[in-house]
Amino acid sequence: MIKLRLYRAIDDPDSCHKFIIGHTHVLENIGVTKLSSANNEWMFNPNVYVIIVEDMDDGRVLGGARVHIATKDHRLPIESATNYLDPKVVDVINSHIPEGTGEICGLWNSREVAGLGIGAVFLTRAAVTISTQLGLKSLFALCAPYTVSLAQNLGYEIETAVGNNGTFYYPKLDLVATFMILNDVATLSGASTEEFDAIMQLRANPITERIENYRKREVKLQYHLVLEKFESIDSAS
Repeated sequence: MIKLRLYRAIDDPDSCHKFIIGHTHVLENIGVTKLSSANNEWMFNPNVYVIIVEDMDDGRVLGGARVHIATKDHRLPIESATNYLDPKVVDVINSHIPEGTGEICGLWNSREVAGLGIGAVFLTRAAVTISTQLGLKSLFALCAPYTVSLAQNLGYEIETAVGNNGTFYYPKLDLVATFMILNDVATLSGASTEEFDAIMQLRANPITERIENYRKREVKLQYHLVLEKFESIDSAS
């Protein structure tokens, strides 16, 4: 069985190291050897939360994603990725900090679970699920072309005020990334019925087992989306 487990980065350095190794391998496989937003400082940031995908039989890490909370002292990775291309990115993010904002980033899955929707669907869904736990009202994401429509199913919108109508050449000149924002993490007013129902069920039952379906393939997932301890973040700090 595959488990999606939530933890705060600074509370589990061993899992963070495994996350970094797996993510690095995935990036190298697509020819990305240096990513401006992919450094290891997040391990020591108390405002970073990780959802890690683990094989429950042997403990291997098969994927993961991070949710970063934005504060004045801890900026989001999406800023370092894009603000040199368009400084307006900083203003857009700053306007959301007082009410609580963050970013889903560092999302990856290994080849062993490719085609099961682990990264594109279930990790992203889990990250949106836990964001209300973290006191967030909005979420940013930098999406590859094939994930834009999936993000829109969750209620994300393209932030056309930045870049080229919301797009940037990133992480390489031959790759396009789209700057997106989910403005209502709690209510998900723009989400599809399927995503809305799935996320609300996970929020009501964050520790559960589910048979998930993706493109006519089934996968049994165990979710553990509750923090053992959580200190509220003062978004104005």
